[in-house]
Amino acid sequence: MRSYLTFSLLFIVFMSCSESQKSEDNVTEKIKYDVVFRENLAGKFEKWSSGDSSFKYTYNYTDRGRGPEITEEIVLNDDNYIVSENITGVNYLKDSISENFKGANGSASWKNPMGEDEAEFDGDKLYFRHDGSPAVYEILAQLLVNSDNKKVDLYPNGEVELVDNFSITLSDSTSVNLVMIKGLEMNPRYIWLKDNAMIASISGNLHIVREDFSALRKELQSLQSTYEDEYLFKISKEVSNQIDKVLIKNVNVFSKDGSILENQDVLVDGNIIKSIKPSMGKVLNGTAQVIDGTNKTLLPGMFDMHTHNTKFRGLLHLAGGVTSVRDLANNKQLKQLSAQFDKNEIIGPNIVTFCGIIDGSGPFANQRNVVDNLEEGLAEIQSYKDLDYDQIKLYSSIRPEWVKPLAAKAHELNMRVSGHIPAYMTASKAIEQGYNEIQHMNMLFLNFMTDTIDTRTPLRFTMVANHGVELDLKSKEYLDFVELLKSKDILVDATMAIFENMFVSQKGEPSPTYSTIMNRLPLIEQRAFYSGGLPKSGIKVALYKESYQNMLNALYDMHQRGVSIVPGTDGLPGFLYHRELELYEKAGIPTVDILKMATINSAKITGTSDTLGSIEEGKNADLILIDGNPVNNISDIRKVEWTIKGGNLYFAEELYNKMGIKHFK
Repeated sequence: MRSYLTFSLLFIVFMSCSESQKSEDNVTEKIKYDVVFRENLAGKFEKWSSGDSSFKYTYNYTDRGRGPEITEEIVLNDDNYIVSENITGVNYLKDSISENFKGANGSASWKNPMGEDEAEFDGDKLYFRHDGSPAVYEILAQLLVNSDNKKVDLYPNGEVELVDNFSITLSDSTSVNLVMIKGLEMNPRYIWLKDNAMIASISGNLHIVREDFSALRKELQSLQSTYEDEYLFKISKEVSNQIDKVLIKNVNVFSKDGSILENQDVLVDGNIIKSIKPSMGKVLNGTAQVIDGTNKTLLPGMFDMHTHNTKFRGLLHLAGGVTSVRDLANNKQLKQLSAQFDKNEIIGPNIVTFCGIIDGSGPFANQRNVVDNLEEGLAEIQSYKDLDYDQIKLYSSIRPEWVKPLAAKAHELNMRVSGHIPAYMTASKAIEQGYNEIQHMNMLFLNFMTDTIDTRTPLRFTMVANHGVELDLKSKEYLDFVELLKSKDILVDATMAIFENMFVSQKGEPSPTYSTIMNRLPLIEQRAFYSGGLPKSGIKVALYKESYQNMLNALYDMHQRGVSIVPGTDGLPGFLYHRELELYEKAGIPTVDILKMATINSAKITGTSDTLGSIEEGKNADLILIDGNPVNNISDIRKVEWTIKGGNLYFAEELYNKMGIKHFK
């Protein structure tokens, strides 16, 4: 018996070692990618094979205390479609994720943030995960390149297409391909391939580059930018309608005092409003193109007072009726993009305020224009002034003791000072030391907590989510603070919509911030709005909603007490702006006041009211036509039919179509 047991144990050990050796033999060397965020190495993406058609991935990067940490396992069939996928980890906002997909024997089942489901599956469609690594982009690019019709069906629904496949020789003589994909999101997705393997994915500030190509990242970025420009130049030519004389007949005009002038004829000559007269019922000027404005409202082009512009976002601004913006932190090439907008090479708004960001060094720095000491900060302000910037934005890692001299330097150069409140400082102290305005409502609420909070981290959100409901809007400290805002003429850039998405939305449910437009959007944007904002469960779901409601209450109270408030998004252009205005109305602010904030008030604040912000003879014809009356129903602001800016008329439906978005009709 003893010899039999000994033999059995030896056999088990031998078989275990054999299986272990077989597993190790199947594991390939890791393929590693650098994850570069805002020009800084922020994380890694790694891939290795655990079998002939099985792959494992890890993916992470950091952004001021945020950022995903993901482990992913994928099995492919012989046609390179996913038949098994398992994803675990945390998403960008550090909420847990667990997603899986399994397809076999003619059916598939899956679990993701939208719930669980199953359906028929023949193994010829690509399951596209919600939160995950960049692995799926490589798989998709490979499928498209090898597809006969250059299209791939997504599972359970959707379709993407290969728009172009550019063959390029790099400076080191390496031959690569740049694949341009449409159908996933509003902008084209670009994937770099060499020998059918992904070497880079460059999208905005996020660059994922295989380590052996890291030295060529800037070259890849520059080449891709050229192709992006060519694509956008083509769109501009296709959808821009240069106008000579246009008569907008029998339209209701929103005047600068907030009243509606009914049944007006508005004559536009090039880029100028020539006349505004009561409609005579017939066309007197036969040389003008006539647009029927019956039962519609003509508004000045609106101002988004908190943006971060890219060349792809301009279409969204104009489609949403926003013709002028403040850019509140960007790279130092922003003037070049603005010139492209102004010349209509690329469709985009007037950038009327250029604001340069400065942050202090540290683990949670913004990663753009970071300084190590006060002297570098002062020099950075001068460099922005030399670029003809109007404003300075201080960020969370700025040392509190630097604020006063930095603000003094900016004011000496006739520049405004705004920003986040630096860590270990209160809003009151920042105002006393030179701030002219404050970004984000959470920064105002933090004023009433403590100056010991490290607001460089996500605590700047979670502290307000957990304790915002406790702020008494009748307390002396609150009323004294509001009086300080008024007496110093401090501008509040509240960005209420981003906090609704952060505090109120729940994982697996459509975000209330985007629910009315989600079915109009491409796949990736739709799925992003099920992620749920800040992690929350149990009693915190109700608590966060109550804190957000108190933020709305404070917004209304500040408006009633005479604090200057401007509408800005700090997010998805157009759609988020519409929601921002809706939330102001939800807070209790009259629609007339809201529309004035969006137009003439913002024009005055940006120093452009001589030419923009109201419909008056002699002013620039930056105009939008609304199919409805937003004074009676603020949500009608979403019903933009067309926008005129810079002597060109753009139909919103055509702009949206270029981004894979359905028009409101």
